[in-house]
Amino acid sequence: MDLFSISEEVGIGLVLWHPKGTIVRKIIRDFWEEEHLKNGYQLVCTPHIAREELWRISGHIDYYRQNMYIFEKNEETYVVKPMNCPFHIQIYKSKPRSYKDLPIRYAEWGTVYRYERSGTLHGLMRVRGFTQDDAHIFCTMEQTEEEIREILGLTEHILKKLGFHKYRVRLSTRNPKQPKKYMGSTQEWELAQKALAKALERKGVPYQEVPGDAVFYGPKIDIYIVDASGREWQCSTIQFDFNLPKRFNITYDGPEGKPRAVVMIHRALIGTIERFFAILIEHYKGNLPVWLAPTQVKVLPISNNYVQYAIEVQQELSAHGIRTEVDDGDATISYKIREAEVQKIPYMTICGKRELKMKKIAVRKHGVGDVGLLTIQELIKTIKTDVTNKACAQ
Repeated sequence: MDLFSISEEVGIGLVLWHPKGTIVRKIIRDFWEEEHLKNGYQLVCTPHIAREELWRISGHIDYYRQNMYIFEKNEETYVVKPMNCPFHIQIYKSKPRSYKDLPIRYAEWGTVYRYERSGTLHGLMRVRGFTQDDAHIFCTMEQTEEEIREILGLTEHILKKLGFHKYRVRLSTRNPKQPKKYMGSTQEWELAQKALAKALERKGVPYQEVPGDAVFYGPKIDIYIVDASGREWQCSTIQFDFNLPKRFNITYDGPEGKPRAVVMIHRALIGTIERFFAILIEHYKGNLPVWLAPTQVKVLPISNNYVQYAIEVQQELSAHGIRTEVDDGDATISYKIREAEVQKIPYMTICGKRELKMKKIAVRKHGVGDVGLLTIQELIKTIKTDVTNKACAQ
């Protein structure tokens, strides 16, 4: 499908996105950003590196150093970011905040880098450089339950639009026998774990608790989506955090004018685009729905005599925002159809003598076959309806 590649010269675990793969990424990102803006998030963008001191304050140097890329420049140490959270905290800290401002929701399509042992790397599923659909919510303790329920609702909505309707939920909590592995007090952990469990219960979401599976700074909810073959994939995560706000000393002014501690929620809905992309391909077996397909229509002239008409068809479709290619090679029409089927392109339009005379196109649908003779406008309407509805039929 010519979506991506990995080159040893670039480095294992580092993905090169080809034009078609980049188009699909853009479609997913545009949809993601649109939905977040509708739901009260503010989009931000942060650097790829930061001074070591930022990561010392966050605790990453102490708890996560083995997974970080660290380098020196002009006698100053920098870290290639493994996470986006310290940057979002700095944006929050850029000015005083009041209880009237909360909750504040920052979202970023943020690229991060983590050292993974070479033996653990696997295609798009486990990489060293990846992009998270990351967000951080700054709120009061009283707002946390409602915020978590809102996150669960948005997660369900986005996953359904992308074609995933079944999922299972796990609540990852601290291992009480190994307290040194985690930041924060026992009391704070218990409060955080209860808040996540309560939100799931009030939302009516069944879950399985997994002691010892929490990250070092807080408990988390993990959502495992179920693909068309019944396989489970870890995808969305919602993480509770008392600790980073304390380490960075971020607060808000309460109604009485005195500073109060902020609660921070980390969350990613599709996880990393690399891993999600692989899951998406597996789920659809490469047959991406029309709204996600990098090429939506392949225009196939029967012979060189009809290439000019095929180009006119392509131009008309492209003018309406439909992603279109022309196969103007010398192969037979049967071969062109077979190639388009192999490339899993949703629609093919055949242009020959009859079609040119009638100013119509013979339409084929991937996996279905002949649809019939349509006008270009009729095909445009069909595709636009699928795109508008985010149709994901398999």
